[in-house]
Amino acid sequence: MASWALSRITNLQKHLNPTNPTPKGESLIKISPEVSEALSLGKAVVALESTIISHGMPYPQNLETAKAVEEIVRQNGAVPATIAILDGVSCIGLSVEELERLAILGRKARKTARRDIAHVIATRGNGATTVSATMFFASMVGIPIFVTGGIGGVHRHGESTMDISSDLVELGRTPVAVVSAGVKSILDISRTLEYLETQGVCVTAYQTSEFPAFFTDKSGFKAPSRVDSPEECARLIDTSSNLKLGTGILIGVPIPSEHSASGKTIESAIQKALKEAREKNITGSAETPFLLARVNELTGGASLASNIALVKNNARVGAQIAVSLSQLREQSS
Repeated sequence: MASWALSRITNLQKHLNPTNPTPKGESLIKISPEVSEALSLGKAVVALESTIISHGMPYPQNLETAKAVEEIVRQNGAVPATIAILDGVSCIGLSVEELERLAILGRKARKTARRDIAHVIATRGNGATTVSATMFFASMVGIPIFVTGGIGGVHRHGESTMDISSDLVELGRTPVAVVSAGVKSILDISRTLEYLETQGVCVTAYQTSEFPAFFTDKSGFKAPSRVDSPEECARLIDTSSNLKLGTGILIGVPIPSEHSASGKTIESAIQKALKEAREKNITGSAETPFLLARVNELTGGASLASNIALVKNNARVGAQIAVSLSQLREQSS
């Protein structure tokens, strides 16, 4: 399509110039040379979040996982763009040294959602981007696909607490396709799907009719739609873009069955962790990291192993979708 050809020219011009310079000449965004070149040429690029590095697991396991996920993206034909804020600069694509720095910082890096971006940058802080912040930056620089483990959602008892992840709102207003293992099973999956419908978000499941539940491939909830190949996903993303719907797409990829933890064991651990969180009055952005860590302890590390496996699988699928989308748009230009 002519519009895609024009977009390619615009991208080329954008990536040859400093991104979002301030009146003082400072740049608010730094795009790595590898990512910048790929975007300007219309090649496949996959955005990756950084909260999983800083808050998802301890060092050096977090660094090893981050490197492995990036390598899987490359092996499947795409360029990885891990996103984070370092010293007040939004970085799109991290060097090995920057990845290691973030991994060592761990929880000292601020867990950064959309609402936190301006403050972290203004104070020249370090921020690990969540789903909402990563989507925001990916959309800003023209990355159409983002891979994560699982998205946030409506927390259990959310009808009373109104604790609803900003990930869901972001999906309703930012045109980026998010490849994830569905919604974390520590959340209220039914209400999360209802909220996504209200936001006008296309939710689809990959090679299954059941919406996945992060640690397990079955949630008990039927997915609103289904796609069965990277090519189908690419056509869905491209159609949504051409229609200018302005909303994201959630592609739920079930964890491989050989890595799927026992749903009953996980659910038992979740209930216990939720009870402890309420007793300790752990809420808001601190709740999910606490619950995931506690569930991992209660399952003897099984849930963390599942977490790593599903992220790697999502990276593989996401990269294949990105390559298919790049090829589709190249053929249409």
